[in-house]
Amino acid sequence: MAHNAELGRRGEQLAVDHLEARGMSVLERNWRCRLGEIDIVAEDGGDLVFIEVKTRSNGDYGHPFEAITPIKLARLRRLAIAWCEASDSSAAVRIRIDAVAVLVPAEAPALIEHLEGIS
Repeated sequence: MAHNAELGRRGEQLAVDHLEARGMSVLERNWRCRLGEIDIVAEDGGDLVFIEVKTRSNGDYGHPFEAITPIKLARLRRLAIAWCEASDSSAAVRIRIDAVAVLVPAEAPALIEHLEGIS
């Protein structure tokens, strides 16, 4: 389990680095409430973006995006609403949910894919 937690933390940091390099501002990481956790909350040109990060070390369990099921998307929508209710998000022009897949093979550089507006 410790390996998975470390892999997840590394993947989230790589995702943050990627998002910031694209000009996004990270507002929060690992925000939690009774409904669950949002990996990253960011701003992108006035848009409020809720980002799910999925990290894998190999393809044995499929592509990281395959882990984002319709049930997970519904939870992310509820979490986005909860975050907005708990925060002063009145300045947001638009809200969207993104996903970042991070593949971290043992002997190669990490691969990062970013899908905007998955829900």
